[in-house]
Amino acid sequence: MEFPKRVQRLRSGLLLGAAFALAALPGQAEMRPTLSFSGVTGLIDMPTGESQSDGVLSITTAHFGPVSRTTLSFQITPRLSGSFRYMGIRNWDDVIANPYETYYDRSFDLRYQILDETRYLPSVTIGLQDFIGTGMMQAEYIAATKTFGDKLKVTAGLGWGRLGSYQSIGSAGTRPPVVIGEGGTAHTGQWFKGDIAPFAGIEWQITPKLGFKAEYSSDAYEIESEEYGTFERASPYNFGLEYQATDVLRLGAYYLYGSEFGVSAQFVLDPYKRPTGGPLIPGPRPVKERPARGGEAWSEAWVTDGSQQASYRDGLARALRADRVTLETVAFTANSAEVRIRVPAQENAAQVIGRTARAMANTLPASVETFRIVPLRNGIALSRVEMRRSDLEDLDHAAGQDGLMWSRISVGDAADPQTGALMSPGLYPRFNWGVTPYVRTSLYDPDNPLRADVGVRLSASYDIAPGIVLSGAVSKKIAGNLDSSDRVSDSVLPHVRSDGNLYDREGDPAIEHLTAAWYARPADNLYSRVTVGYLERMFGGVSAELLWKRVDSPFALGVEINYVKQRDYDQMFGFRDYDVVTGHISGYYSFGKGYTAQLDVGRYLAGDYGATLSLDREFANGWSVGAFATFTDVSFEDFGEGSFDKGIRLRIPFNWMLGRPTDKVYSPTIRPITRDGGARLSVDGRLYDSVRGYHQGSLDDMWGRFWR
Repeated sequence: MEFPKRVQRLRSGLLLGAAFALAALPGQAEMRPTLSFSGVTGLIDMPTGESQSDGVLSITTAHFGPVSRTTLSFQITPRLSGSFRYMGIRNWDDVIANPYETYYDRSFDLRYQILDETRYLPSVTIGLQDFIGTGMMQAEYIAATKTFGDKLKVTAGLGWGRLGSYQSIGSAGTRPPVVIGEGGTAHTGQWFKGDIAPFAGIEWQITPKLGFKAEYSSDAYEIESEEYGTFERASPYNFGLEYQATDVLRLGAYYLYGSEFGVSAQFVLDPYKRPTGGPLIPGPRPVKERPARGGEAWSEAWVTDGSQQASYRDGLARALRADRVTLETVAFTANSAEVRIRVPAQENAAQVIGRTARAMANTLPASVETFRIVPLRNGIALSRVEMRRSDLEDLDHAAGQDGLMWSRISVGDAADPQTGALMSPGLYPRFNWGVTPYVRTSLYDPDNPLRADVGVRLSASYDIAPGIVLSGAVSKKIAGNLDSSDRVSDSVLPHVRSDGNLYDREGDPAIEHLTAAWYARPADNLYSRVTVGYLERMFGGVSAELLWKRVDSPFALGVEINYVKQRDYDQMFGFRDYDVVTGHISGYYSFGKGYTAQLDVGRYLAGDYGATLSLDREFANGWSVGAFATFTDVSFEDFGEGSFDKGIRLRIPFNWMLGRPTDKVYSPTIRPITRDGGARLSVDGRLYDSVRGYHQGSLDDMWGRFWR
């Protein structure tokens, strides 16, 4: 039934007013925030004023009628969140020169919660939808949500753009029309301009697992419904049921816009909560207290007996092996011991230091009071952590032990090994190898947005001496469809990345990398790396890096230079004609609490010059989520679709997922599109990430795990 426009506006205004009136009533926020079809915290198709828990990473896939959306969202801070969305609309006519039956679109969102919920006030969030993209989904909104007990939430809001397209109640200036282009442009001239329309809805928690949602939508779906006729929007009302299958998975079924049925799946990953409920590893051993002073146990005669020193070294090495730590050397005096340890790649640094200190306290003679722990990675010393054994004994069960212990240790630069240090036998040369499965994906190809291969990877490394490492990996596909892409790159730049489908097609089996690397400490606060060989799937050559980083400084400065040549598509031993000198000057800064920034300025693989800004958030358990953007002297037009290189990078350690020790990580980089501009060499073992985990700032952030 159609109502006169004045009546419809009055009805919308009354609905909005009633929702805000309800929001003024007292309540208590206890219901878990859920996600909308757009993958942001919301109702069904509309946003809410809440935020997810700090650090939560969510993946939402939702489908109704011809519309499908897959969204990755991250709660960057307790108030700020960001989302990347990939959308497909089927039954799309060839009106905008789109040669595909399905129109695909990528978009980014930002949301900021400006007000927390209190007894009388709602939580309020302001959001930018598709703020940098083609503009297909562009909207802005303000949403308020109030919770009543643990069963009911009420949301009301105002939208602009798409969310202001149905039954507007006013306007804020003139909004320029949406021009669907190649993306990568922030349409700031449209923000919070044009028609304003209300939206509202409720969420009712029927049982602890089952929830009901109903909403009034302000999105008219003008392009999809009215212009191209992909579906009929017969009503502004949407209804749905959602079922919390597990802590991670929530499923939903819906009836939308009076004509369509829909489904969704929400995957919510909290880095603070392991899927296994806790690490499946033994807890730390209690600190063994020394006997009273003056007895035979406190004799210092052992320090002149070489066989006793070797016995203590071997006992300490056995104790450390239980925690996956390798003892390289130990140097003794009557009252001190300095150990140099090879540390696991994916273990928490503070926990490694704590477990090492416990092993020393439980195996070394009572006269040893001062512990110095020097972690090593790739043969180079990262720092020196010094503590008193008596502090370890006193604080093992003390209240506030984390802060107290941190105040009593010192973290400094690692000096050269003490004279007379005893090396553990049989460490060099050392050969390691393993066979693991792999998954390689290709995303956002308009012909097929998701392609993947699965296979096996044989990897090996040979440590010739401290800091000198040979390594390589060979892969063989078992199944997949990456080789089915026949798209031809239209790039006007050298094809340094856009021919990736040719590497997928011809590289089976493939030598992924085969390198020799030398790591060293040329001076105090300086770290160096030289890597030679087949550096990555597409390039081989020489890469050299120098990093300046003080142990007590949040700032670091690095320089890298590479001479590389493009590899043959079969990824064996041959090369193509293209070669380039590329390199960057890099500045790094740690803001504390896991937030880091990196700025790289230099020359990229296609010969273009520019800069990349990266922002990352890291967690004590090895998780990290970050975003980057690269701007070079390549014009948006020459770059092509997407306008400039940008993306999201994740790092999820398998030990978080499995609850048991492993050095494997899942570390995808999600790019809306892969082009040649702003492409950087991928080489293993870059210094900043290898070094900083055992420096003062990172240890401070992680120190809560020292006693675990």
